This record gives sequence, structure tokens and C-alpha cells, in this order.
Amino acid sequence: MSAGGRRPGGSRKPGARKASAARRSVAPPPTAAGRGRLSRRVAAVSGAACLAVAALVAGTVTAFGGQDHGDEVASLDGHPVTREELLFHMDRLAPTVQNELRNTYPGLKTSFSWNTKAGNRTALQRLQTRALAEIREDKTTLLLAQQQGLVGSVDFADLEAERTAENTSRAEAVAAGRTVYGVTDYSPDEYYGHRLTELATDLKDRLSKSSGDPLHVTDAEVRKAYDDDPDSWNANATTYTYTRLVVQVPGKAGADFDAKIARRVKAAGDLSDVNGVADAEVTTDTYGGDGTTSVNTHDQDLMSVLGDLKPGEISEPEKGGGQITYYQLDSKKTNDDKAFSDYRSRIRQSLVEKKYDGYLQRRANDASMRVDHSAMAAINAKDVHQ
Repeated sequence: MSAGGRRPGGSRKPGARKASAARRSVAPPPTAAGRGRLSRRVAAVSGAACLAVAALVAGTVTAFGGQDHGDEVASLDGHPVTREELLFHMDRLAPTVQNELRNTYPGLKTSFSWNTKAGNRTALQRLQTRALAEIREDKTTLLLAQQQGLVGSVDFADLEAERTAENTSRAEAVAAGRTVYGVTDYSPDEYYGHRLTELATDLKDRLSKSSGDPLHVTDAEVRKAYDDDPDSWNANATTYTYTRLVVQVPGKAGADFDAKIARRVKAAGDLSDVNGVADAEVTTDTYGGDGTTSVNTHDQDLMSVLGDLKPGEISEPEKGGGQITYYQLDSKKTNDDKAFSDYRSRIRQSLVEKKYDGYLQRRANDASMRVDHSAMAAINAKDVHQ
């Protein structure tokens, strides 16, 4: 696969390259039995992870055996990492790493070069370290997928061959007038992200089904997660009783008008007791408790305000439309049984996600990475495309 841009929208890193102009919306490719599928990296590479990779690669030189991998720059658990693969990840990471280095090292703010020193290493060396860290996690996921029978090969070049075949198939379908969903021509980065996402979903499902599976979540774990943080899950099963004060702002209101209203609200302590304010309206109402999430913007904004208040508390003023609005939460009542029933599946999925992230990270940390430093040194700043 040639070095390309960064992951598409929803990707794990900002600054993605734009997709090629010759795209149109089409359906994602159907899953084919026995066809290799790559994983998506699920955790962003932290600074600590980069340091860990730097420590792993320092002082090691790959002793390659078996096949002749002339373009090999590293290996993970014996599986080759090619120059093309490394450059692909370096190109995707380049904008992010450049921004981080500019913010960290003042000397790089005005004039940036990959050959410039950033601390005790060049910017290019730091970019290589980040790319190796990303490859460690992605290839670890691929190896896990291979163990689960979801992919037949862990070689980067096989993904490019698969992308080419997929694009050819889509082009033929379009030419024949058949309906195709998704893009008509995947870029390397788009296809990589698509496969990673697809495989991550499959792994989470496969490794969480049965008791004893590494990602399996028990009913007791789901219940505990709810009990530990009920407010994160019970909003749609909670009924709020609230008081609202709406004050119309006169056209010739003085600069201190807002402050005067704020002082009256504070002095009253209860919105129902605010008096002496012209063009003010006080109402009491209830909201929620129906177990649904409204798509109405006003309702969502109201939910956001009330959800942050404790009974008796008054919100900060909301200004707009020629009026000032205050909310006071009078009471709230939650049906915990209903809330747990409504959100049980979402809680379970969130726990699976958390277990997956940890499980994958542990496997990546345990993987053995070897680096051919002479091959790495042959990569220069001109090889990075932005």
C-alpha cells in the first residue's frame, strides 16, 4: 500500500487528508467469507506509549530469517513491517506530530523541518517512533484477528491487493448499472480505516459472547456499572419538576439591566418569589420520564440544564431572543428499574469496549518488536508527504 493520507472522518487522528474527488456515495462492501479483514486501532497513541516503543526499539537490530524481505524495516512477533507500511503511517501521522512538536518546542513554531532537533532527537525520528507505535497496535489487532479466523494474512501488502480487487469489483458493478453502496473507489487510507473498524466490531462481538471469553460481561458487572454511576444512564427515566422565569428585555434597557435581574433572583432565592420585575413570567412544569430521547433542540437544551442542577438550585441566565431565562429544579424522581432496563444493553456494550481496549493494549505491550536501524536511517525527510 502506498503512503497515503490519514484516517477518514471519525478516525482516531485529526488532520485527515481529503478523499479523492472522484468519489460518490455507495454502499460498504459486503463481507466475503474467508476474506482477510484488517482491524482498526481503538486507542490513540499517547506520549507514554511512544516512549515505551522508543525503549523497545533502542539498541535492537532485526535478524531477519525465512523469506527475503528486502524492504523490511522492522518486525512484530516475527511478522514483517515494510518500508511502504511505515511510510504510510508516517504520512498519516505527520500533521499531528508536526503540530505537537511546534507546540512543545518553541524553536519549531516559526520554521519547521523534519531534520530539526526536537529535544534529543530529530522531528523525523519522533515521527518514526509514533508510526512504529501505531503499527504495533494495528498489527497486534491483525494478529488477534488471524487467531480468530477473521483474516488470513497479516501482511500490509495483502491489504493493498484486497483494496485493488474491491475497487475493481465496484467499478465493474457501477459500469453494469448495479447499485453499489459506499465509495466507488477507496483510497488507501479510506480502505484501511474501513477494514480496521469492521474488524474491531467483529472481534468485540466474537470475544464477548460466552462466559470465559476475554471480553465477556456478566449481568452482575452491568448492574454494578449502573449502580456506580446511575446519573449517566437514568436521564430518560427521570421526571423533572421545574420553575422557569422569563424576563423580556426592554428595547432601551440599560447596560446594567442583566445585573439587576441577577441581583433580584439571588435575593429571592426562589424564582417564584422574584418580584418587582416588569414583563416577567414565572411558570412551573414537568419534563422527562417517558424513556425517549427527543430530537427537539429545545428539549435537549432543557434536559442539559436540568440535569446539571440539584433540587432547589437555580441555573445561570440564558440570554437570547430579547429575553433572559432562569430555570430552577424543584424536584426530580427517577424510576431506576426502568432506567436500568432501558440502558442495560448500552451499559454492556460500553463495558465490552473498555475491556477490548485494555485487552488489545496488553497484547500490544507484550508483543516483540525488532527494528532494523540501518533501514530506518535510510528514510529521510523527503520521504514524508504532506
